[in-house]
Amino acid sequence: MQMIVNIKKLYFFVFLISIFSILSAIYIEFVLGIKPCVLCLYQRVPYIVAIFICFLGYYNNSFFWIYFLFLIFLIGVFLSSYHLGIENNIFNEFSGCTNSDIKLTDKQELLKSLNSSRPNCKDVNFKIFGISLAAINLILSMLISALMIIVIKYEKNR
Repeated sequence: MQMIVNIKKLYFFVFLISIFSILSAIYIEFVLGIKPCVLCLYQRVPYIVAIFICFLGYYNNSFFWIYFLFLIFLIGVFLSSYHLGIENNIFNEFSGCTNSDIKLTDKQELLKSLNSSRPNCKDVNFKIFGISLAAINLILSMLISALMIIVIKYEKNR
């Protein structure tokens, strides 16, 4: 019975981290006015999915959801690693990350397009303590993935 209580705490902990991450991203975007790039938006998806998984796992008491959380945050590790690689010129941006497609001649259409376009994925528009949000996301996703591995190993050795 003790493991169920600890698993519930784990689900609650990951739920809180996910909620905090999403609310922070929304605050940075809408209150501070920093537009996210396409990859920044994609990196929110694992946290949104994790919120639902944690809710299901908390009330279902099934260990299956731990494996699913691990998979979700492993995807987050890959997304944020790729984004960090683009920021540091290790990888080339994919076509959805650049704004080089703008070929408009009308001034009003150009201004409208610039206002609605997303920043390039290689541009770091916001940092916390000198660390890009992609790097922070990589660290957080890796820590949660490692935590899931520890819990899975503990459960298998039980």
